[in-house]
Amino acid sequence: MSALPASAAAPLDAKLFPKDFLWGASTSAYQIEGALDVDGRGKDIWDTYTEQGRITDGSSAKVACDHYHRYKEDVALMKAAGFNAYRFSLAWPRIVPAGTGAVNPKGLDFYDRLIDELLAAGIKPMACLYHWDLPQPLEDKGGWQGREVTGPFGDYATICAKRFGDRVDTWMMLNEPNVVAIFGYGLTDHAPGHNLGEIGILKALHHQNLAQGTGLRAIRSVLPKATLGTVTNVSPCRPESQKPEDVRAALLWDAAWNRVTLDGLLRGQLPDIVAEQMRPFVHAGDLELAKFPVDLLGLNYYGRNTMKHEPGRPFNAGWGDPKAERYTGMGWPVQPDGLYDILMELKTLYGNPAMYVAENGAAYDDVVSPDGAVHDADRTLFIQEHVAQVARALKDGVNMKGYLAWSLLDNFEWAFGLSKRFGIVRVDYDTLKRTPKDSYKWFASFIKQARGI
Repeated sequence: MSALPASAAAPLDAKLFPKDFLWGASTSAYQIEGALDVDGRGKDIWDTYTEQGRITDGSSAKVACDHYHRYKEDVALMKAAGFNAYRFSLAWPRIVPAGTGAVNPKGLDFYDRLIDELLAAGIKPMACLYHWDLPQPLEDKGGWQGREVTGPFGDYATICAKRFGDRVDTWMMLNEPNVVAIFGYGLTDHAPGHNLGEIGILKALHHQNLAQGTGLRAIRSVLPKATLGTVTNVSPCRPESQKPEDVRAALLWDAAWNRVTLDGLLRGQLPDIVAEQMRPFVHAGDLELAKFPVDLLGLNYYGRNTMKHEPGRPFNAGWGDPKAERYTGMGWPVQPDGLYDILMELKTLYGNPAMYVAENGAAYDDVVSPDGAVHDADRTLFIQEHVAQVARALKDGVNMKGYLAWSLLDNFEWAFGLSKRFGIVRVDYDTLKRTPKDSYKWFASFIKQARGI
């Protein structure tokens, strides 16, 4: 287990990690829970996007992994793997069906049961308030294009903190606001599927920053000692070439992908390169509201962004050739060293905040072997290589607190439906049977070594 993967840049030795390091996996409510029309849950933007026929394989999340009914089985899998942490999301439309107003007691009850099950298994519940499931009534009022969502998000945060704060001490506000903004509002790849270009992206980023600041203050007022943070997707943004237009495309993409979110939260600033574009909708006091001294910053990493000048795309930035040796089943380049690069970059830029990998994983076209097992060697190597880069960053002084794999289960992969499998546990969507893959078995063994159990 301590052997060096061929392409990793640092020894993969379990002893390199502190005993209190967070080990586990992440999931999101919409992708695994199912039960979309059960127990008073409201409608959200992904329900609408699905109804519009925009899921490539024609599937839906109506059942997904049926985690809503099978959560005990899933927590048992986490416990068996030696997890001491689990980042999950609370479904806003399950708790506040219209996004504001009446609270759904049965939604709260479900998360009570899940949290209690996690605690009984010795697993830290890390609750994320928003993983893309915006209640449709709030989208009908403008969604992340307007400021009106900020108040309801703060109210929702308060509801959750008051209900679960006696047992949940670690709270994340948003998941990947950059992906929400770029692919949901600037492009049409994600719900709500608006094609609003650069201004749509920047507005969605800014208004999520405001909601995030509001939510952080709301929870802090209820839970003064809680560990507070958020989760964003981070990636080194590099130009395909040194042509001036490619360099500028990469700088603009870096601003949208990394800097608006992180500069807003950690500095209370706008990146200079997009500040003028954003001024018309940035009001007095906004940057002060966006800034908050978080305790723990969650980072999702999947690869570098290699950008080239491409007129007609937002920021005239298109995907360049990453020149990678390997690619995942999503067509994404496998670039473990990019994780080390971005961790070192954030250490330098933002004063080495406490950070953890909140998502890292890969989709591959898994098959069940005749022996009934899933021998996912590519995913196993992917996780090994990235854990090795976290160890390398730790050695070089980065304030790393944990590594959570994406994802525990195969699940509803947004616009790709059920066609892409990221899980370290396979889900048979006909029978809902769970089958731990080889990646799960390796990860479990390594975690137990690291934790000394």
